[in-house]
Parts: sequence; structure tokens; C-alpha cells
Amino acid sequence: MEKVLRDGFIYMSQNKTLNSLAKKYGLRFGASRFVAGEDFKTSVPTIRELNAKGLSVTVDHLGEFITTVAEANENRDEIVRAIEIMAEEKLDAYMSLKLTSLGFDISDELIEDNMRQILTTAKEVGVFVAIDMEDEARCEKTLDLFKKLKTDFEGLGTVIQSYLYRSEDDINHLAPLKPNLRIVKGAYKEPATVAFPEKEDVDHNYLKLVKLHLANGNYASIATHDDHMIDAVIEHVKLNNIPLDQFEFQMLYGIRVERQLELVRQGYKVRVYVPYGRDWYGYFMRRLAERPANVAFVLKGMVKR
Repeated sequence: MEKVLRDGFIYMSQNKTLNSLAKKYGLRFGASRFVAGEDFKTSVPTIRELNAKGLSVTVDHLGEFITTVAEANENRDEIVRAIEIMAEEKLDAYMSLKLTSLGFDISDELIEDNMRQILTTAKEVGVFVAIDMEDEARCEKTLDLFKKLKTDFEGLGTVIQSYLYRSEDDINHLAPLKPNLRIVKGAYKEPATVAFPEKEDVDHNYLKLVKLHLANGNYASIATHDDHMIDAVIEHVKLNNIPLDQFEFQMLYGIRVERQLELVRQGYKVRVYVPYGRDWYGYFMRRLAERPANVAFVLKGMVKR
């Protein structure tokens, strides 16, 4: 049943008609549990509150289904301004972004130009930027662009997904760049030809990738809500004397809040992934797909409204 729900939510996340309706009607029906606001300024109080609790933040300007240069450039300008506000407000935050929201599927020239404009501003004001990973079909091209940009912009990281067979090779190939990598399980529906179909194998590969990346001496952003994964990482870093400043845990805004604070109290760095924007629908559906139990929270929110 859980797999049926997951596949259903992933299918819905790709529906452009539903995405348009979601933009029209705003953050209703429980989405505000996972999305901080429809613009960055309204999200700032949420970020400040998280910072006050000892939590760092990565901000994601949500955007999908971009089909025009004008939309891509509008998203670029929004991200640049958000980065400037982060610096002005002295927020403990950095920016995560999706290349498809910036013209990745339109042209190579457009996406590189938009990324260079964003990264130039980020470098000037001292804000780190992470490129989120999307579906497997875009993985190779994403990593190629990351490697190209990394030579000019040190404050740039990206994401590796443990459900992909290729990820171990990707970590080894990226190692000479000393990258900050966020390691996730993956939230897209992929065929068994490119991704592990069984959760047990995805989990096993997740820990394998974390250990490999740490062993390479590089910074790991360990993105998981799974207590077994978290406990296994803590045991590993203690046994291998890995310094606390070489890794952090990352969790999504609105999920496992008490666990986030517990890890902070134990002395670990925790960063909360805080999305904002009108184009929230695809992100919201994938959060429901990852953990169908989240549906209960959404239904509760609908009843309260």
C-alpha cells in the first residue's frame, strides 16, 4: 500500500495542471507545514526562529516546469535577491536551487549564465550555494556543470542520491574537488536499470556513500530523518575520530522537529531545508511520497481550516 501511495504522489508531482492550480490557490491544504512562505521576505522570520534554536538553514526557492527564458531569468533574479537579503540580515543560511528552475532544459548557455550571475553575487556576500539533484536523466549534465563552475566558485556544493547505482563512482570522481556534498536517498521514480528498487539496498548504499565521502576527507551533509541512519553515522564518526566540523545532519522543515533539536543538544550541527515560493506543488507531493504518514498531518490541517 505504501508503495502505491508513493508512486501516486510522484505521478501527481509531475502533473502540470495540478501545479498551475496550486499556484493559483496558494499554500492551502497543509502545504504550509513544509513550505515557509510564498516569498523570501515572509520566510525570514521562520529562518530567524530556527537560527535562534541553534539550527542552521538551507533555503530553497521552489521552481519547476520552467519553459521560457523569461521564467528562468525571473527565478534567477529572485535567487540573487534572496542571497543578498541573507547577507544583509546576517542569517545562518545558504541557498539551494534546482537547475531546471533556471533554464537547465532550455539551453546550456542560459543555465551557465544564470548560475554564474547567482554565484558571483553569492561569492561577493559570502553565501554558500548548493545545486540540488533532480532525476537521473539530468544527473550527468548536472555534475558536469558543477565541476565546471567549481573551478571558479569555491562556495558551491551539490547532491548525491544513494538510490542510484552510479553514485559511488560519482563521489570518487568528485573527490579531488574537495566538494561539500549533501547525501540523500532520492525522491524521484527511477527504473531498476539505474536505481536500487529495494529500500534495504538504498539504505545500505547510503551509509556506504557517507563513509566513503568522509574517508576522502570531504564535508558531508547527511540528509536523513531515519534514526537508524543517524545512529549509524554517529557510531561511525565516533569510532573513526571524524571531527564534528566535517559533517552536519540535514532535515526538512516541518519534519522530525524534536529530533533536530535533540541532535543540536548533543553537539551536532543540524541544518534545516526550508523551501519557499509559489511553485511549491511538486516539492510538496514528493514530501508526501517519501513518507506517506505525512498525509495524516495534511488531513489534520485541512480539517482545522
